[in-house]
Amino acid sequence: MARPSSFTQEIADAICEKLADGRSLRSICEADDMPHVATVCRWLADERRAEFREQYVRAREIQADALFEQALDIADTPVEGIKTKVTSDGKTEEMRGDMIEHRRLQVETRKWMVGKMAPKKYGDKLALTDGEGGPLVVQVLKLADQEAKADADNPAT
Repeated sequence: MARPSSFTQEIADAICEKLADGRSLRSICEADDMPHVATVCRWLADERRAEFREQYVRAREIQADALFEQALDIADTPVEGIKTKVTSDGKTEEMRGDMIEHRRLQVETRKWMVGKMAPKKYGDKLALTDGEGGPLVVQVLKLADQEAKADADNPAT
């Protein structure tokens, strides 16, 4: 079966639905019944596809929420596995336990992604403060005013 390359609203709806569920565009487009990623990018760049672009943007916004929820699910769900370790004497040891490192990577990746996708909602807040934790006071002076004052303070002889 050939990959679709002509735009249809049915395919656009399917792509956006899967994006909103938290899947990546690349993984969606790996399916034989979906267009190649480059085809979707051409559709998004096509001036005649403004409605699809809006639908796609909205799906990406919802995707950030889905990834946030996935991170919570991953953090709350232990995954048992086998860790293999080679000791200093060359022997292999296996330990069964929670795959915490893998889960941490999954959570941190999603956390980073949602912070980039929806920075106002999920991004780290940056607070500018003075050295004592108070609000930062910014003074803006015009260079011309500073030069005029300097000239007044140091009259030419």
